[in-house]
Amino acid sequence: MPSAGPLAPPIEPMLAKIAEALPSEPGFLFEPKWDGFRALVFRGAEQTYLQSRDLRPLNRYFPELEKALHETLPKGCVLDGEIVVAGPRGLDFDALQQRIHPAPSRIARLSKETPAGFVAFDLLAAGGKSTMELPQSERRLRLERLLGKPKPPLYLTPVTRDRAEAEQWLEKFEGAGLDGVIAKLETATYQPGKRAMLKIKHVRSADCVVAGLRWYKDREDAVGSLLLALYDEAGVLHHVGVTSSFTMKVREELAKELAPLQTGVESHPWRDWAGAQAGDAQRMPGAQSRWSGGKDLSWVPLRPERVCEVKYDHLQGDRFRHAAVFLRWRPDKPAQECRYDQLEVTTPFALAKVFGA
Repeated sequence: MPSAGPLAPPIEPMLAKIAEALPSEPGFLFEPKWDGFRALVFRGAEQTYLQSRDLRPLNRYFPELEKALHETLPKGCVLDGEIVVAGPRGLDFDALQQRIHPAPSRIARLSKETPAGFVAFDLLAAGGKSTMELPQSERRLRLERLLGKPKPPLYLTPVTRDRAEAEQWLEKFEGAGLDGVIAKLETATYQPGKRAMLKIKHVRSADCVVAGLRWYKDREDAVGSLLLALYDEAGVLHHVGVTSSFTMKVREELAKELAPLQTGVESHPWRDWAGAQAGDAQRMPGAQSRWSGGKDLSWVPLRPERVCEVKYDHLQGDRFRHAAVFLRWRPDKPAQECRYDQLEVTTPFALAKVFGA
């Protein structure tokens, strides 16, 4: 692994904790929250190394980015940022996920079809010297000087001290595929592995049909997650995500409560899911894939009769980007009324305008 002066990979990236709202007190820098793969870039003398959030190498998946950053960045610098793929409607996380593939031929093809970019937002080293002990505001100034006016595929994230402007970013930038705002104390040093930043994300709720469940680990008397679904205009039921944050007591109660709803696959709307291929019109719960990390994703079909309200932050296409948070049961809501048209429509926003902010 190449070193950049005193810093060598792996280094844990600094993390963020969730906040309900933008902080109102002074002394914060606000940045858009990018929806991509977190990465540290080490520009060594002979090689540029891309490190993932979980400390793994990313070079093989993004050869075009490795080459461009090696040619663009000065030796001895370490940047923190996000690897993204931009599509016609803004950031495209689905296309970015497809880049993580074991076949070199596919990687080579996708590096041309869906080339990646890197959005820099922090500086850990420059000129072979660590900057992690400097305050955030000083690191930002040095990052701006280091990059100057970067050209694609290298970008510099916008920043503001104006809370009102950050509120506008929170409202508008989602239309370009971003999913919130990050708040950083101007005086804070870079703290690897620590949740030393704040992330403010969009919060919405939706009424969903509970169409299945997965067991908790190797138990069959405790629910691991509930499979959520919505109907489209044609009355087709689509898998849209999961909700899984329950105490053990609630998991055991759910197993008993939902037992009468268990049904056979043959009578379930998702009875054909096992033969479904990527790109099929109906979204269904997946089986093993390269994203499952070897987890058992088998599921128990439930008659789609129960409705629950969940809190979600971001849509990725036609499903929830992250696990939704269970709020309450909705016995007053007929399952057939849980449709996509209840979801808030995001106004499109040009990605170029984000960088012009």
